[in-house]
Amino acid sequence: MSRLALTNRYNLSRLKVSQNVTGRNNHRRMVRHTLLAASLISMCSGAGLSAFALFNGGNGQRTARSAENAPDSSPVIIDTLSLPGTHPRAAYSVQLRARGGAVPYQWKVETGDLPPGLRLEDDGTLQGSPTRTGEFRFTISVRDGSRPQQVVQREYSLNVAAAISMEWKTPPHVTGSRIDGSVTVTNSTEDDLDFTFVVEAIADNGRATAIGYQRFPLKKGTIDFELPFGENLAHGAYVVHVDGVGEIADKNEIHRARLQTPGPLQVVAGP
Repeated sequence: MSRLALTNRYNLSRLKVSQNVTGRNNHRRMVRHTLLAASLISMCSGAGLSAFALFNGGNGQRTARSAENAPDSSPVIIDTLSLPGTHPRAAYSVQLRARGGAVPYQWKVETGDLPPGLRLEDDGTLQGSPTRTGEFRFTISVRDGSRPQQVVQREYSLNVAAAISMEWKTPPHVTGSRIDGSVTVTNSTEDDLDFTFVVEAIADNGRATAIGYQRFPLKKGTIDFELPFGENLAHGAYVVHVDGVGEIADKNEIHRARLQTPGPLQVVAGP
């Protein structure tokens, strides 16, 4: 064989060896890269990241978070237009609502006074148990979480009415030896009441004589239910007291109302 042929065969052999070595090296690099990628993906999954976010330099994660926290460009609007009324010692809880802007919202009483016993939480929960009757006016604001911050206010009126109320229907009066009259009673709660009605005539010497008594369920929503009373009395001057007591046993609530004549009534007939 000629020298040229031997040289060509030798070079061809070296080329094949080189290609085999290069192929094996490329294969090893591919295996290493594959194992490394699998390891990183596993680590990302454990950390709550996506593979896209990792190989995208974290831009995917930042983009998702930015979209999540992007504020609503619309103005903040308070959706709660009015507040339901209540009565003393009743549990009260109302969640104020708003929309627009960016959460979280922060609520605050700007002017006026809440009914004693109620408080406004930062999250807009108005809760507590009012301690006295009255109509209370106040202004509440809400601030959103955007920058610059949006602030919106709304004025409210909250009526704390007596749970039970009584009025004279027929004011107490003397007829011969009797004192007669009637009252009306109203139940403004959302519950039926176990109602007790007691009328006493108090003499000058402090002695009390019952001239009316009833006990019955006073249904919720009852308005101006009339209750008469009257009795014969001995000669003398009497101040008439009317007491109404309503109980809601399962709520451990007791509500009271009282009427009294402005002065004594004189019974001139009788013993």
